Amino acid sequence: MNAKRFNSWAVFWAVLAFLYFFIPMYGTLDFSLRMQKGTLGFLAYQTVLADPRFLASFQYSAIMGVISVTLSVLLFVPTVYWIYLRVPRARPIVEVITILPFIIPTIVFVFGLIRTFGHPPLQLTMTPFKTDILMVAGYIVLSMPYMFRAIDVGMRAIDVHTLTEAAQSLGANWGQILFNVIFPNLRVALLSGALISFALVIGELILGDFLVRPALGPYMVEVGRDRAYEPAALAMMSYALTWVCLGLIQFFSQGNSSRQQLTGR
Repeated sequence: MNAKRFNSWAVFWAVLAFLYFFIPMYGTLDFSLRMQKGTLGFLAYQTVLADPRFLASFQYSAIMGVISVTLSVLLFVPTVYWIYLRVPRARPIVEVITILPFIIPTIVFVFGLIRTFGHPPLQLTMTPFKTDILMVAGYIVLSMPYMFRAIDVGMRAIDVHTLTEAAQSLGANWGQILFNVIFPNLRVALLSGALISFALVIGELILGDFLVRPALGPYMVEVGRDRAYEPAALAMMSYALTWVCLGLIQFFSQGNSSRQQLTGR
């Protein structure tokens, strides 16, 4: 009887959570399809996709996302690897540092970047190229909680010391250990962190707005100021991109688990 009651409550809360999450999404989707009066259609999506500014802003954010993710991986994998290998006592300190983007408001962080790097001797806000460098650095910091924890979880699942000793016994140097041993064993964790970080960069608003760069986030806000249906279409496209990233994470995670079972690991 208790089990049935527990199952009933579990189903109730699951249905309630499903409705709470998907009803607003359905309302947004339905509204985005009603740009043409009296019919349901994809005119709002066609209008957005035909806008050269949308394509330019999406391309810019995608390039910034790829660069930021690549540099984040190259920065955090050696850092976390060295922490696990040599200085495990530093891990709590690094964990506290990596949650600072959750504590410090993004607008405060952006003003700090402008005040610090917008004046001599660096003056990173004087040209578009230098501002892009500052944008990438800001994206790396904002995605730090997700990237660090994804790599940290992946590092926990492997025996760092044994892999390192085995590679060293075969004559591998530190670069070969990282790129031929550590990186392949972290591919699912890296994919998870990379896709979440990429989705964060694509939808980020404050950095692009205050640094005056043609990112997708400021474009979405600008469209929402004087249009009705196009912002709803952009919101659904953003949802779709996020779900695609989550689906890829799940797909590759399941594939990796299946390979591990077949190999007996």
